[in-house]
Amino acid sequence: MIVAETERLIITKFTVDDAPFFMDLINTPKFKKFIGDRKINTIQKAQQSIKEGHLKNYAELGYGFYKLLLKSENNIPVGTCGLTKREHLELPDLGFAMLPEFEGKGFGLESSKAILKLATETFKIKKIGAITAPNNAASIKLIEKLGLTYEKKVKPFEDDQELMLFAKTLR
Repeated sequence: MIVAETERLIITKFTVDDAPFFMDLINTPKFKKFIGDRKINTIQKAQQSIKEGHLKNYAELGYGFYKLLLKSENNIPVGTCGLTKREHLELPDLGFAMLPEFEGKGFGLESSKAILKLATETFKIKKIGAITAPNNAASIKLIEKLGLTYEKKVKPFEDDQELMLFAKTLR
């Protein structure tokens, strides 16, 4: 199901059929380093994660993380971008990740702008957050380019890693 389109991307909801792509994406070195090792190393675990995460969020929140398809390459998946509401954070937050071969090509910015537009117009979100590791310079740069500003350090997960929380009031 198409959620949005940009100049180069089709943004769709994940389905359990996306498990092989999802497993590849979350097991890339940068994903593991900056976002975390989800310990999802089988198609069955990836399908379960999609059901318990993506599909549950779509049903309960109306939004979630989406699959990014490259229009000019037979709709091949390049990454993910979307929104989630984490239990230990007061704001819904924006997140993104690309396969290594598609990093640095502007897809994060392009998809994030579309997601922020959805957040404002469709989901009526008033303020958005984004969290990232302090050593993830590329993510910080993108978050700041989107107009979010640093607010504080947070520890939203059990691993006790301190992350940076950025936020922006949406119009």
